[in-house]
This record gives sequence, structure tokens and C-alpha cells, in this order.
Amino acid sequence: MTKKKSPVGLERLIDANLNRLKEGIRVIEDIARYVYDDATLTHRLKSLRHQLQKAYNPDRLIYRDIENDIQKETIQSELNRTSIDDLIIANFSRAQESSRVLEESFKLTDATLSELFKSVRYELYALEKYYFHTS
Repeated sequence: MTKKKSPVGLERLIDANLNRLKEGIRVIEDIARYVYDDATLTHRLKSLRHQLQKAYNPDRLIYRDIENDIQKETIQSELNRTSIDDLIIANFSRAQESSRVLEESFKLTDATLSELFKSVRYELYALEKYYFHTS
């Protein structure tokens, strides 16, 4: 038995993951900018973040339901950050996971946006490698 696809649920899924992706990229971008003065990484992240605007749709906001989100509470592991690298790892992971969810979700509605988020995900993998393997 398969569940019926809810357009409301799909729009909520897209909205939440767009927010999560933008937020994750912004955290890394600000660390690169303010902590490390890394112009290359900062520029690449900012450029990547601006590409996400192609998927932004203000009509999707009507589906946002923060009050009834069943998992909005912080869990203990989200509080366990002891270094800048912990922040970087958590936010690269957050952004990569969100871009994957968006890639898959947009396969249902817009193949072009699905491809965009696939390329965003691979760029995030490359930027994570850059961060950890440049001096």
C-alpha cells in the first residue's frame, strides 16, 4: 500500500529544506569570512547560496507550519559542538542532506531544479574538501 502524495506536504518539505540549505551554507560562509578571512571559500559559498533563489517561491510560504512541526525541538547531539570544525562539519552535512532532499523532491515537479540541487550537492562536497585540505 502506498500513501497518497500530498501537495501541501511536498511544499512543506521543499520549504523546510530550502531554509535548512540556505542556513547551513550561511554558517559556513560566515565562518570562512569572519574567522578565516578566506575570500575564495566565502565567494564560492555566496555564489552557491544565490543560486538557490531559482527555487524560491513566496507562494510556498502558505504551507509553512512551524507551530505543528513534530521535530522542531533541539536534540542533545545538536548542542555538542566544541570547535569551529564541529560547526563546519555539522553545517556541511546539513546543507548536503538538504540539497539531496531537494534534488529528489524536485524530481516530482521540476527536473531542472532537481539538477540544480544535484550540482549544489556536488559543489558542497568539493567545498568541504577544499575547507579541510587547504592551508
